[in-house]
Amino acid sequence: MTSSLAHSLSGLGLHRTSAELDDLVARATKARLSPTQLLEQIVQLESDERARRSLERRTLRSRLGRFKPMADFDWSWPKSIDRPLVESLLRLDFLQDARNVVLLAAQGLGKTMIAQNLAHEALRSGHSVLFTTASQLLLDLGSRDSSRALESRLRHYARVGLLIIDELGYLSYDARNADLLFQLVNLRYEKRSLVLTTNQAFSDWPTIFPNASCATALIDRVIHHCDIVSIEGDSYRRREAEASLESRRSRRSG
Repeated sequence: MTSSLAHSLSGLGLHRTSAELDDLVARATKARLSPTQLLEQIVQLESDERARRSLERRTLRSRLGRFKPMADFDWSWPKSIDRPLVESLLRLDFLQDARNVVLLAAQGLGKTMIAQNLAHEALRSGHSVLFTTASQLLLDLGSRDSSRALESRLRHYARVGLLIIDELGYLSYDARNADLLFQLVNLRYEKRSLVLTTNQAFSDWPTIFPNASCATALIDRVIHHCDIVSIEGDSYRRREAEASLESRRSRRSG
C-alpha cells in the first residue's frame, strides 16, 4: 500500500514526499496532525526540495567551482580595502539597481575570492550566475562562425542574472575582442549587473585593447553605474609562500 502510494507520488513529481513517505506518515501519526497540517508539511518538504535542486542546477551552470568563503578572508592584510563596501556588496544591494562592480587590485590580493563569494551569495538568493575569465569569454565569442551564432551567444551571456568576468587585464586583446566585449557590456547596460576583476586601472585599459576605438566607450558603460573596490597591499600568495619557505628552513635547522 505504502509503496504503491510512494510510486504514485513520485509519478506526480512529489519525489521528496515519496522518498520520505514512511517517516512522514509516522511523524504525522505520532503528532496527531490534522489533514491540513499534514498537507502543510508536504508542501514545505517539496518546496525545500525544489529550492535545493534549483540551487544545485544553477551552481553547476555557473561554473563557479570551489572557492574560499569570506570567513577565511584576512581583512587585516591589505594596506587598503573598503570593508563596509565589500560587505554591502555581499548583501547583493547592487543587483536591484543593475549596478556593476569592479574589483581592482594587483595579483594575489583576493579580488577573485570576493567575486566568487558574490557569485555564491547570488546563487543562494535564487539568481542565475555565470563565472568566467575574460580570456574564456572572448575565446567563446570569437569562435562563433556566423553573425547569427554570435548574436545567439551574446544573448546567452546577456540573459544571465549576474555575469562575473575574472582576470581582465592579464592579457591584451585585439580590436575585434574589444568590440565583442563592448557589445556584451552594452547589452547588459542598465539591465543586469556585471562584476569585473582587473589588475589594471581604468587609465591603463587602452593597453588591454590596443588600437581599439571602443575602449573609452567600454569604460564609460562599465563605470556609469558602478561600485569600485580598490585593494592595495602585498600578495597573499607571496606571503604564504614566504611563510612556507621560512617553515621549511626552521625544520631543516632544527
